[in-house]
Amino acid sequence: MNGNQQHEHPHGVDDGAPPQFSATNTSANIIPLQINGKDVKTSTTYKVVNPTTNELAWESCSASNSEAIEAADAAQAAFPAWSKTKVSTRRDIFLKAADVMIRRADELSNYIKTETGADESFTAFNVFASAEQLRDVAGRIPTVVGHLPAYNSEDRSAMILKEPFGVVLGIAPWNAAYFLGFRAVTYAIAAGNTVILKGSELSPRCHWAVGSVFKEAGLPDGVLNVLTHRPQDAAEVTRTLVEHPAVKKINFTGSTAVGRIIAAMAGKNLKPVLLELGGKASAIVLKDADLELTATQCVIGAFLSSGQVCMATERIIVHSSLASPFSQALKKATAELYPQSGPASILITPVGVQKNKKLVSQALSQGASLVAGDINAEESSNTRMRPIIVEKVTPAMDLYYQESFGPTVSLFTFEAEEEAIKLANDTEYGLSAAVFTNDLAAGFRVAKQIESGAVHINKMTVHDDLSIPHGGVKNSGFGRFNASAGIEEFLHLKTITWADGVTDGSSAGLTKIG
Repeated sequence: MNGNQQHEHPHGVDDGAPPQFSATNTSANIIPLQINGKDVKTSTTYKVVNPTTNELAWESCSASNSEAIEAADAAQAAFPAWSKTKVSTRRDIFLKAADVMIRRADELSNYIKTETGADESFTAFNVFASAEQLRDVAGRIPTVVGHLPAYNSEDRSAMILKEPFGVVLGIAPWNAAYFLGFRAVTYAIAAGNTVILKGSELSPRCHWAVGSVFKEAGLPDGVLNVLTHRPQDAAEVTRTLVEHPAVKKINFTGSTAVGRIIAAMAGKNLKPVLLELGGKASAIVLKDADLELTATQCVIGAFLSSGQVCMATERIIVHSSLASPFSQALKKATAELYPQSGPASILITPVGVQKNKKLVSQALSQGASLVAGDINAEESSNTRMRPIIVEKVTPAMDLYYQESFGPTVSLFTFEAEEEAIKLANDTEYGLSAAVFTNDLAAGFRVAKQIESGAVHINKMTVHDDLSIPHGGVKNSGFGRFNASAGIEEFLHLKTITWADGVTDGSSAGLTKIG
């Protein structure tokens, strides 16, 4: 790549500057792994398809058990030195990484558009919010403190320290490739851990870029290692990493189905895990809500990034007195924000389109009806689909319970507040929710009864602010990213006690037992 010569060790290793990729010269476009500060080529590769064009974008190297072990060993070797670095050193690297993100914004934007089909606004969010994430975490690094507790002894004292775990395995998804890719590693690295980032096979270049940005910012070799692999190798490589003795904690963002597998592996190996999984977010619209504001927020919350967001609005629960005017407002907002005259939204693979059409078609065949959209619409490619709004959905339909993870939302009505709350809670998930009302007291009353990691009043369900903890309940996972809670997730407590006044190794302060 870029004319740099490679040598085998036992696979190709490129020690040169960060390579520049294009979507035209695929022979030179093989995305490497990153192990111990080196770009590593493997003999096994897989193809990465651009969902916008359905054409080959480039190829990616595929990690095997050998590279997984090598990455874990490199992270383990780097841990002693990194865990002892000054907080100012870590802070400065994070701040420089943010600057690198901004300077390379055009390059990074091209990668995420090519691999995930992200539009301009979602691309900008990923790049600039990731830079802001780096700055936010940098500012929190010096805030980690231990404490001296009141000890239940007159002649002994204690100290509580916070220490990094060691090697952390971070598994990131493709659907906000930079923001979630960085999130899988930033809090752990900031806390003094070293990390293996297992990126998505659908966005390997984006996740390679996470490592590249940190390396350019001066992160020492081995502190962050980046792996991707073919889908058929997922189970074996993941098991190798989770079971590796050096790996002390795992964080995973993705589907609930895969999260269960990761949690089971971690549990078997007695390793803690942080999970942010799927969702079936509800937006409750009380009878005094601002219709225009609510309709706009619900449409964006449902269809942002083609609905491929774990916090996406999947149920809109409206007071019956607003049913007709709100339905009209919803259709109007959809037509304005996602006009028929423009191209249909892009999903990353045809599978997502097929899943959503199947869920809607089944619901329609069982008595549901369309409020907006055409399930039979022909689009320019099999990865495109326009927004669909469905009503009269019942628990007998798969659409009622399943996370669609696409541009589909169901509309419900209610009479009593308790009915709305029961409907919002009638799901295995609990990641995000929203309440729309002009009565803040009513908003708080409803929000406190919704089983969710977060509830947003007069704001869409897709809401993830760096200053507040983010995570779910029920089958949406456990643990928290973001803010100080995000760093605390990757620290464990150590208690040290001592006898007061003992400096010469004598037995003063010891109590004879027996």
